[in-house]
Amino acid sequence: MNRLAIGMAATMLLTGCAARPAQDAQGTFFGRLQALCGKAFAGRVTTDDPADAGFADKPLVMQVRDCSGDTIRIPFHVGDDRSRTWVISRTPGGLRLKHDHRHADGSEDSVTQYGGDTAGPGTATFQSFPVDATSIALFTATGRTASTTNVWEVEASDTIFAYGLRRADRHFRVAFDLTRPVAAPPPPWGQ
Repeated sequence: MNRLAIGMAATMLLTGCAARPAQDAQGTFFGRLQALCGKAFAGRVTTDDPADAGFADKPLVMQVRDCSGDTIRIPFHVGDDRSRTWVISRTPGGLRLKHDHRHADGSEDSVTQYGGDTAGPGTATFQSFPVDATSIALFTATGRTASTTNVWEVEASDTIFAYGLRRADRHFRVAFDLTRPVAAPPPPWGQ
């Protein structure tokens, strides 16, 4: 009987330890983003896919803003286009990335609120977000079936914040230099 109780206690202890590193890595990652709140950074496209030409020749700025204990909003400005915001939030099972796309008047674009949840623990500096079922349905309904296999990647080291998209026929990555903050651009949508 004592062996059974000791075995069950050891199993519970080890199970708790196995879950903790994932929570610690994601918590540290989220904390890295929160530490950037209120700051803006210039970036550049680091991939050479021809589809990225519209980004490569424009000033790129991201600003970490609207930070709470559970949600961080990161507007991504491409030249004068302020229509994109990355939203990273905590979930009971990990982290979630959503893309909030809006028109100049603040109304939602027809393709918005897409993204995914972490499927694994990631690391304290890197998280991966495979496309979720809701986004697959949105992409299918709007004729964007190539996007149904998207995996988004976010890196937050001491010196670089990077956002990326991967799928079989596409790789996009933009990196921002965290060692050189820039003036914050006007908030999107008159916020």
